[in-house]
Amino acid sequence: MGRRDELIAQYADDLRNKCGMSPDMALLTKVTIGCGPSIYDADASTVAGGQQSELETVKQNFLIKKLGLADGPELMNAINAVVDTYGRSERNKYRAVVYYMLTKHFGKESIYG
Repeated sequence: MGRRDELIAQYADDLRNKCGMSPDMALLTKVTIGCGPSIYDADASTVAGGQQSELETVKQNFLIKKLGLADGPELMNAINAVVDTYGRSERNKYRAVVYYMLTKHFGKESIYG
């Protein structure tokens, strides 16, 4: 099993055990691949849920640029809902897991079709 496969398994475990959802493995794999090399970097692979600048980056670079959503308060509300689901006290909020949950939240799975 390669490094990426190990990370995907770890992300799936987080979705099951920390977020209480059953992951769509095909979508999770595509979202993880979409994150590129950032998944291998300790800092870039996680989202700092308590940093407003980090959440703004997720909004701009993922929700608006990648998913093509229009800017509005519902975007930050969704990000905060995902962070709450993951657990605010959870230190390692993996970027791929956050992006996966946001993709599901907005019903944008077709982007990864």
